Amino acid sequence: MMRSLWIAKTGMEAQQTQLDNISHNLANVATNGYKRSHAVFEDLIYQNMRQSGANTTEQTVLPTGLQVGLGVRPVATARIYT
Repeated sequence: MMRSLWIAKTGMEAQQTQLDNISHNLANVATNGYKRSHAVFEDLIYQNMRQSGANTTEQTVLPTGLQVGLGVRPVATARIYT
């Protein structure tokens, strides 16, 4: 339960960062010399729940395995110089 809340928390923080960037871009749309920006994100580590090629409960083979992502984090705020 706590892991799913942690994953949701990281997603909400990333979305807040993206909304902050969008609001700054909109607030400064008429400012001379303002360069818009966007947030850059990266995935946190993935946890392998089942290896690829493992048997499932129905005795079939799981070809791609099962991975669960553990969230996202903002890495940088990049400027767009166009």
